[in-house]
Amino acid sequence: MRRTVVTLTAIALLGGCGVRPTEVLDGGAPAAGIPEGVRIYFASDRGLRGVSRPGTQITELAAVVKLVMAGPNEAELAAGLTNLTAITGELSATATDGRVTLRIPRTVLGGVAGMAAGQLVCSLSRAESLLHGTRPDAVRVTIVAQGGAVGPYQCSQFLTG
Repeated sequence: MRRTVVTLTAIALLGGCGVRPTEVLDGGAPAAGIPEGVRIYFASDRGLRGVSRPGTQITELAAVVKLVMAGPNEAELAAGLTNLTAITGELSATATDGRVTLRIPRTVLGGVAGMAAGQLVCSLSRAESLLHGTRPDAVRVTIVAQGGAVGPYQCSQFLTG
């Protein structure tokens, strides 16, 4: 009986169960972390959505805020994205050790609440990562506007599924 079991097991192993050999398959590119390039965030009916700006170079944090202020392009508008920020007047953005401060002194603090604040926080977090190598999840953003300051915030506080 034992000899029969061993023989049948050997036949099954040698037969390969009908699996035919194949050539080596290309598995594609390796998984990557954060996509490269400038990424800004707009509001949608499902929460914040990041969009890439391929070929756009930034050299300072304030530049990414100006990209957000310019609003979504036609394709993004058609996809239901919108800009909720209501920034007026001058602005400045500085960073030290992953702590970003956005100063918008002529903008009422209420104009940068909720998803509007999230647009700025997430866009600045990504820009800080690109410019200074800070991990986006380690960036903290404080927004100083007319009437006070809010934050520090992390982008993850504004992202929903």
